[in-house]
Amino acid sequence: MSSSHTKSAATSGANSDKQSDSAATGETLDTRERILRATWRLLEERRGQNVRLEDVARAADVSRQAVYLHFGSRTTLFVEAARYADESLKLMERIREACDAETGVVAIEAYVRFWASYVPDIYGLAKALLILRETDEAAAAAWNDRMIALRNGCLTILRQVKRDGAPAIQLAPPWTVKTAADYFYAALSIPTWENLTTERGWSSEEYVERVTLATKRALLDEP
Repeated sequence: MSSSHTKSAATSGANSDKQSDSAATGETLDTRERILRATWRLLEERRGQNVRLEDVARAADVSRQAVYLHFGSRTTLFVEAARYADESLKLMERIREACDAETGVVAIEAYVRFWASYVPDIYGLAKALLILRETDEAAAAAWNDRMIALRNGCLTILRQVKRDGAPAIQLAPPWTVKTAADYFYAALSIPTWENLTTERGWSSEEYVERVTLATKRALLDEP
């Protein structure tokens, strides 16, 4: 529910006893979103360090109990905050657009191009979770949950079929769809993107062109 809908529900509830339940629902959703936004912001600002429930509560201007009532645990809060970030940035919509835009070999480039445009939007949060996941169960759970979505997109690309049911992408032996998806997913990892673009200075276009070429040469019968 958008914030405008939330405010509308709350206003209507204030004006009518009959709509009090709608107002309460709107208030609950608004509080939840404030908590998620605060968590997202703190994880980025602090690179994941010292983000406790009380810190989130203070940043969202709610009680610690409110955070606990909405999410139950710090792990659930982190997972939901990462999902909220992806929803706000329309991750699944952008994955579907990339998967539906092209078929066959050209779909690989479409997916790499989508990823190259998406990573800068999510980099702050991703970097925080990446740093923290080795020692923080909540961060690890949030990171793993989001990386599953990325790998599933890789699987979708490689599983495409033609109208006659034949594979749209011919993998070179001994690759299977699953192992090829593992490789494709690894090629798109945040650390790899960071090394190539931030440390080595590749432009977004160079990243797309070179990662696409390397992936095709590694996986396909006829790159």
